[in-house]
Amino acid sequence: MRRNADLVLEGARCALVPYRPEHVARYHEWMEDAALREATASERLSREEEEAMQREWAADEKKCTFIMLDRGRPDTPGTGAHGGAMAGDVNFFLNDRDDPRAAEVEVMVAELASRRKGLAREALGMFLAWGRAELGLTRFVAKIGLGNAPSRALFESIGFSVKEVCEAFEEVHMELDCKGALPLSPPYTCRSYDTA
Repeated sequence: MRRNADLVLEGARCALVPYRPEHVARYHEWMEDAALREATASERLSREEEEAMQREWAADEKKCTFIMLDRGRPDTPGTGAHGGAMAGDVNFFLNDRDDPRAAEVEVMVAELASRRKGLAREALGMFLAWGRAELGLTRFVAKIGLGNAPSRALFESIGFSVKEVCEAFEEVHMELDCKGALPLSPPYTCRSYDTA
């Protein structure tokens, strides 16, 4: 999405930066892990396919992704002066034909050293607040594998509730309707992405 092409959202524990070419190598390494692909319902891609996916996401106005940086770990080489190590990502899919103010949302903390530190919660809070303020989004949906209890607990902790259990897809669909105030909106600042 072009709206976040040069945008950084900074919180206390993590920062969110646009998914750029310099992130592809590490992202591809993460997605070589079969357990991570299963947890995120992702397909295995070649490095070239991952590079093409990064370019597609950067241009597609119906998709938005940020790479999550763990500000408590040393910078990942080659990703600019961003202040942290690559830890995971957050995504929006604007795919509801009946509701243009709805987004499917995903979060992944891929790095083991970055788990159980509150990064996913803070990243989701910043991401939802930004989507609400900048894109006018008022409804968020998360589709979580039935066996992924930690993700379900995370989304419940920030106000999502179960709307549907889809046995055929082995998913639970959770929703947050936020026409009023967001239940979780951590403080964050915005700045331009620095490639230095």
